[in-house]
Amino acid sequence: MTERSERSDRPGLRPRARRLLARPVSGRTGPDARFGTRLLATSAATALAAVPFSLALVLVESRWPPLRRLDQGAAEWLHRTALDHPAWVRMLEFLTHVAWGPLTMRLLVAAVVVWLLWQRAIRLAAWASVTAVAGGLVGLLAKNAVERARPHLPDPVSQAPGFSFPSGHAMTATTSCAVLLLVLLPLVPRGWRPAAWALAVSAVLGVGGTRVALGVHWVSDVVGGWLLGLAVVTATTLAFEAWRGDVGRPLTTPAQGLEPELVTAHPEPPAGGRDVGRPRS
Repeated sequence: MTERSERSDRPGLRPRARRLLARPVSGRTGPDARFGTRLLATSAATALAAVPFSLALVLVESRWPPLRRLDQGAAEWLHRTALDHPAWVRMLEFLTHVAWGPLTMRLLVAAVVVWLLWQRAIRLAAWASVTAVAGGLVGLLAKNAVERARPHLPDPVSQAPGFSFPSGHAMTATTSCAVLLLVLLPLVPRGWRPAAWALAVSAVLGVGGTRVALGVHWVSDVVGGWLLGLAVVTATTLAFEAWRGDVGRPLTTPAQGLEPELVTAHPEPPAGGRDVGRPRS
């Protein structure tokens, strides 16, 4: 008897193989397989989100001439403007340290975390906390790894300690505004959501502009802070979305916020009414 005929005589081999191949993939995957798939997808997406920051870091470390000319030209032009307008400098100091400063942003995130704990949204509170803390730690590690000097300008209008790249103010504004938006957006009536996005974007762009205008950061420092902040938010948000998938909740989009279940909202507001919701206790 040949080897082929011996294999064909094994009882149930081919029917069993056909059943395995015909079974849907979702039927073969258990919780561990689903977790592994989501973990791999999350890691890949996070690595992709970190590519822009990595490129900016390479250009800064290699002292790419076009980037150096951009940094130097912007710093010198804005510095001359600041010296000619002392009142403008006072306004910039208020915006960079008070209105959009890291302390203000962190206090706002802390208040949101306390509110989420009161609402018993424990995992969302954990996401907000981890995002804020991770952003600060990653930014500090990046600063000490790169050790880039801040701009040295004649007759400086402001001072800042530490290294320059990436901008901690820009990164904190990015992570904090992302947390505030993704948590609170379900509570905002739909007609006001573009205004909420515009307010957050204005804060992120504005604080970056104040750092360069005050002569304490290069343009590339601010861009690096924005990109690294986005990478951190992407990583933590994908992890949160993976948890939602594991517990059977629908995945969301940034326009919906991370946890639409915080409010009881109608898909379409009644005519003449407002799209508002009531927080669940």
